[in-house]
Amino acid sequence: MNKDITLDGETLSIEDVVRIAREGAKVAIAPVCRDEIVRVRNYIDEHWLNDDAPTVYGFNTGVGKLKDFKISQEDNDRFQLNIVLSHCSGIGEPAPEDVVRAMLAIRVNAFCQGASGLRIEVVDRLIEMLNKGVHPVVPLQGSVGASGDLAPLAHVVSVLVGYEAAEAYFEGTRMPAPRALEKAGIAPTVFALKAKDCLALINGNSLCAAMAALNVFDAERQAKQADVAGALSLEAIRGEQAAFDPRIHQVRRQAGQIDVAANVRRITAASARTTEAAREVRLPDDRLHPTYTVRVQDQYSFRCMAQVHGSCRDNLAYARKIIGNELNAATDNPLVFWNPQGKLEFLSGGNFHCEPIAFAMDIVSMSLAEIGSISERRLFALCDSTLSYGLPPNLAGQPAGLNSGYAVISCSAAAIASENKGLCFPASVDTIPTKSNQEDHVSMATWACRKTRQIIDNLPKIIGIEFLLASRAIFLTESQLGGFALGAGTAKAYDRLREAIPFQSNDGYMPAQTGPAIELATKGAVLDAVERAIGKLA
Repeated sequence: MNKDITLDGETLSIEDVVRIAREGAKVAIAPVCRDEIVRVRNYIDEHWLNDDAPTVYGFNTGVGKLKDFKISQEDNDRFQLNIVLSHCSGIGEPAPEDVVRAMLAIRVNAFCQGASGLRIEVVDRLIEMLNKGVHPVVPLQGSVGASGDLAPLAHVVSVLVGYEAAEAYFEGTRMPAPRALEKAGIAPTVFALKAKDCLALINGNSLCAAMAALNVFDAERQAKQADVAGALSLEAIRGEQAAFDPRIHQVRRQAGQIDVAANVRRITAASARTTEAAREVRLPDDRLHPTYTVRVQDQYSFRCMAQVHGSCRDNLAYARKIIGNELNAATDNPLVFWNPQGKLEFLSGGNFHCEPIAFAMDIVSMSLAEIGSISERRLFALCDSTLSYGLPPNLAGQPAGLNSGYAVISCSAAAIASENKGLCFPASVDTIPTKSNQEDHVSMATWACRKTRQIIDNLPKIIGIEFLLASRAIFLTESQLGGFALGAGTAKAYDRLREAIPFQSNDGYMPAQTGPAIELATKGAVLDAVERAIGKLA
């Protein structure tokens, strides 16, 4: 689905950003927004492009601590280029191309409010770069999320102007900016900026907003996938379903908890394995229960799945709201507004400060780490016969001892869960003064976004291992419990995992099992199989 997305400064959604970033959707701006950008700029050109114009930050003054130094009109074109060159100060690895595409679209959308004062030719050039696939090389380190993402956006602008040392990706190849523009058919390959153009382009939160939008989308998918993994583990231990009774969750009144409990009920619907009849079957390795007794309740990682996953869902809903607002925000400085007399006023403010994004991403980080932590506890339980109601120790084949089973891969999940905890230190509580104390408080939102992405990349490894161990447990007990059917969704999850994982009765080469399981979790393939069978999860 590559239908164009019309940007209007009001309605850009996270899903739109994903379509632009990952599916190649092209963008256009709404005619009413185009007209307003032109109207504002015409006023600026007529009234303010002279040396008698009032002093306006970044329009006819230096920037940052140099705000008190006047810039003449004859020097303004050179000043615009100087800002680009001096602010191309990013370091580190380049941002992925999906992030850069999202970044370009969000920047254009910010201009649609008509409060930035730049020329329409600049906006059109940015759109042309996005639509024709010229993706600037944007180093990921160097922004403190205070004057927005100055350094990363300056690297975008260095490509827009065709600076010979700047670089971009075109059709997957990294090359000098002028060559990328030429190959894409974008002319001229050298483009001059005018007064206010540069500051409008670089003084905003577009890298943070781009990373955050993609993070929220991916985090929500991982949260749903965790419900599937938890439900499959519940089947593996023949768990109690009473903990997911809707009456329990309605009286708590927490929306996320209610949704997760409903998901687990749907995924395990018609399960015979989570019934009392299945629990009455004594497995050979159940040393704690020589005779059958009613289970009553399971440990917290199973019984409180809805409460924990649900709390994380509520946090993701908060982050979605905050980031949705940021996608449709004008975040440069200064901004221009029409006053009641029909004249434009420049107002200096701080919309570029990325504090909302920093808080949102820190909350997402903690939520995803918590989902990983409780997943690790469930998969740990699957390896312990005293916690799993008699599943083979370490889920090893017979004879145990000669076969070591899955204890070490369980340990790998624990290592990753702890790594995620270390990444949860909130970036938003850190600040370091920069630019001679002109920026005396910063958000560190870019780091908040980057470490959230690390946790997002880690989480499928833990969930994939839970998928592996839960399906292994079901595989090992087929002779005793195979007559008890899995639920409507868990059966599909198990079938999809069994297609990919080469289980055998004794020890096998672990990467041959973990590789497919983690790949399925990374791609969301198990979730997709479940949703095809039972419909979209909440």
